[in-house]
Amino acid sequence: MSGCPFLGRKRHKPSQAEEEDESQKGINKATKGGIVYGEYLQLDKVLSAQVLQSQQKGNKIHDEHLFIVTHQAYELWFKHILWELDSVRDLFIKNHVRDERNMLKVVSRIHRITMIFKLLVEQFAVLETMTALDFFDFREYLSPASGFQSLQFHLLEAKIGVADHLRVPYNRRHYRDSFHGQESETLLSSEQEATLLQLVEQWLERTPGLEKDGFNFWGKLQANIEEGLKMEKHKLEKMEDSEAKEDLLADLNKQTEVFTALFDPERHEHLLSKGERRLSYKALQGALMINFYREEPRFQVPFQLLTALMEIDMLMTKWRYNHVCTVHRMIGSKAGTGGSSGYQYLRSTVSDRCKVFGDLFNLATFLVPRAWVPKLNPNIHKFPYMAECYDSSYNSYSRSCDSKDE
Repeated sequence: MSGCPFLGRKRHKPSQAEEEDESQKGINKATKGGIVYGEYLQLDKVLSAQVLQSQQKGNKIHDEHLFIVTHQAYELWFKHILWELDSVRDLFIKNHVRDERNMLKVVSRIHRITMIFKLLVEQFAVLETMTALDFFDFREYLSPASGFQSLQFHLLEAKIGVADHLRVPYNRRHYRDSFHGQESETLLSSEQEATLLQLVEQWLERTPGLEKDGFNFWGKLQANIEEGLKMEKHKLEKMEDSEAKEDLLADLNKQTEVFTALFDPERHEHLLSKGERRLSYKALQGALMINFYREEPRFQVPFQLLTALMEIDMLMTKWRYNHVCTVHRMIGSKAGTGGSSGYQYLRSTVSDRCKVFGDLFNLATFLVPRAWVPKLNPNIHKFPYMAECYDSSYNSYSRSCDSKDE
């Protein structure tokens, strides 16, 4: 018998059990036309972008593929971080945060950024499955390309608020000198935009309860702390003379100096001029108020935002540190492919000078016993949750807003 061996066979008739299988009752809509998975994601472009330089040179090295995919994944995630970051900055710039409901958007998107950074920190573990010798096999093909040339990472730093004057020079030159044309213009433009730090600073300055003719949190806190320190000193002075008493008095004097400096606006301005503080005096007051009253419903979401901002700083530091360790492991003390000193240069970037929200970390310095914190009476101190401004994404109508702050 010639022809197809299956010709003439009876078609399979689904059994009753198969006909009743709920998992098979869907409809394959892709057969009816329209965009499909690969087209939607443009996978033809994404999956053809891994061009091995070693293969181009006739010496295909297996692990170069891992190196390329890892760094492309980093750049894709940087792109999305910038997407979220720009959306958050836009909410602040357009004063949508005056509608308190939008703060949930802000916190949610900042939290998403932290989750992406956690993924990026862990991603080094995949890259480190490659040995130093594996990397050495194709490293010569990379020069003069270098991770320092990542435009998106520098944009990310600028938009978050890494201070230009605190950046580590690259071979004694400004980091922007390594970029030209449109890339240089893009970096310059980003540096002239309002940073996340500046926008958060303005928001903190509007913290309800700072008004001197209202709750006057700062004035009450200063009075309470001064009285508390005075009582502590009086109690210690009643103790019998001993080494322990001297130590306790010395610690109290140091604590008194810390709070004397805290309540001195001129001292704060001096620290700002030296770059040792980044937030304005009033913004620092707002941040401390949010920390002290974080359990109050009005301040819970703002506290979550401050916590998430610190986490971004912490994760960026971890990312830089993991990068330093990986580079040290892969090339030792050799120069970088882009011409830097390699490990030595990268190590210099892992410091507090690259932190943006260091002032938020330092708030723990000023924590005091709860009894010293000015008491809030919910019947009297009813801080507003919302301004008169509405965001159209929450309502079917919108009302115009002027630039008046809460």
